[in-house]
Amino acid sequence: MIDPWILSFSLVTVAVTVAMGFWTAGKSKTASDFFVAGRSVSVGWNASAISGEYLSAASFMGVAGMVMKFGYDALWYPVCYACGYLFLLLFISGPLRRFGAYTIPDFAEGRYDSPLFRKIAVIFVLAIGFLYTMPQMKGAGTALAYIFPGLPYWAGVVLVGAVVTLNVALGGMKGITVVQAFQYWAKMFAISVPLFVVMSVYGSYSTHLGMNAAEGPVPAVAERLPLPEKAPEDLAWISPFGPLTTKAAAAAGIPPEGRRPYSLLYTYSLIIALVCGTAGLPHILVRFYTNPDGAAAKRTTMWVMILIGVFYVFPPVFGVLGRSLLPDLYSATGAKGTDKVVLELPRLVNERLPVWGSILSGVACAGAFAAFMSTFSGLLVSMTGALAHDVYGRIFRPASSQAERLKAFKVSAVLIGAVAVALGVQVEAFDINFMVGQAFAIAAASYFPLLFMSVWWRGMTTKGAAAGMLGGGLTALASITLTSFSDLGYIPLAGFWTTHPLLRILCEQPAIWAVPLAIGLMAGVSLLTRADVPADIVKKMLVLHAPESLGLRQEYDAEHAVAAH
Repeated sequence: MIDPWILSFSLVTVAVTVAMGFWTAGKSKTASDFFVAGRSVSVGWNASAISGEYLSAASFMGVAGMVMKFGYDALWYPVCYACGYLFLLLFISGPLRRFGAYTIPDFAEGRYDSPLFRKIAVIFVLAIGFLYTMPQMKGAGTALAYIFPGLPYWAGVVLVGAVVTLNVALGGMKGITVVQAFQYWAKMFAISVPLFVVMSVYGSYSTHLGMNAAEGPVPAVAERLPLPEKAPEDLAWISPFGPLTTKAAAAAGIPPEGRRPYSLLYTYSLIIALVCGTAGLPHILVRFYTNPDGAAAKRTTMWVMILIGVFYVFPPVFGVLGRSLLPDLYSATGAKGTDKVVLELPRLVNERLPVWGSILSGVACAGAFAAFMSTFSGLLVSMTGALAHDVYGRIFRPASSQAERLKAFKVSAVLIGAVAVALGVQVEAFDINFMVGQAFAIAAASYFPLLFMSVWWRGMTTKGAAAGMLGGGLTALASITLTSFSDLGYIPLAGFWTTHPLLRILCEQPAIWAVPLAIGLMAGVSLLTRADVPADIVKKMLVLHAPESLGLRQEYDAEHAVAAH
């Protein structure tokens, strides 16, 4: 039966998003508006918009689902999601904005004077983008299946994909900036208010943590429900090296006392992937080009750390309460499993406060819609920009007019949206956060080394950058694809992984070796080809690092504007 409150709040969120898209579409007139919002977004607006874009279905639904499913070793996800912005603040955001560009492939070509390197960079924008869209689509299918019981998972994916694609095609970056800023605050309200009410009715976080840790008496406000067979035991669930990081060793039959080295390896690799991957996500990096200057970009990054840090306090608490109050979710799979605990938990309030539970669940559903719609919007703009600006405007039709590029942007948005929907339909069986972690690992092994080394080492050459990006990124992509396809049953490797748990971890979480591989290749090949360092590297390093007050800042797209006419 469809709950009218849940349906109403969800429809209002979609309607407001579409209405804001149409409203802002009239303000997007030029290529600069579509690609970088006219470089006129203030610190406050941009911080809210980046936070809205970054807090995806993985943050709103996936973190809570993973904490409930696996336990406290899943807390590395929210911690490292926030810590990654410290790397951005210290090393990348300011210099990247000072260089001036429309896209990250623009930066790659401008830094190395290599049109070929632009093509390599475009490939990774699309690969990372599509990997990141899949968990957003999983969130969409999960939310729609919850709102409309009996609705096929794929129907939710198609519906949300169509709405977001329409918004991006209408207004580009300028259009979605306002929408994403609004959606951050909508998500903040939707994750916090229902949780406060649930805790006031069923007991606090510490109360439920005590029950889950098998400590202390059962409180009067809540009763610990029996856990199904698929749920991890209390001691494993509360352990910092629990079911998530020890699953490969457990599948191999290794006794608990021998699993610690495998768990540490998995944990360290996951930390590297999430922290470095945050600093290498193209759809986040491109947003810094919307700031007026490098100083504004650094202030924006600082505020983003604060905004998302506050948000990440709440999802893990949902996971803890869900283990006590909704253990049946352990027995479900796909769109009906633990990933929907944020949507389902507030509804329990109906047992003691009729109607209010449905209202709160409706608020949570609205937040979920805002989560996957805002992130999918940013991903779509990033990938569409790569196709329309880099592939069409720089590679195939460098003499194209501004009007032709705007048309290419809209056509590309529809194409990218269709492919993203098709991929999203295939991933119902995967955990949302697990898929996001894979996208982060590839970003960490490709874009992060490229940006970090390009910004801070004047000795980097085109061949070194290309070798590192391709070596680290492609090997990470190949290893992740191998494990994912075997988990889906497309490749019969289940027996091999069982007998080789170390290889399973290194393939599933490749950042621990792929990031050093990329940096090592960049340094080694650059030293061997040091004669190929760009002749104007001193000027470029000054542009990247000198304060704007010295008047050295350039706009890469402005210098190349002649080619667009």
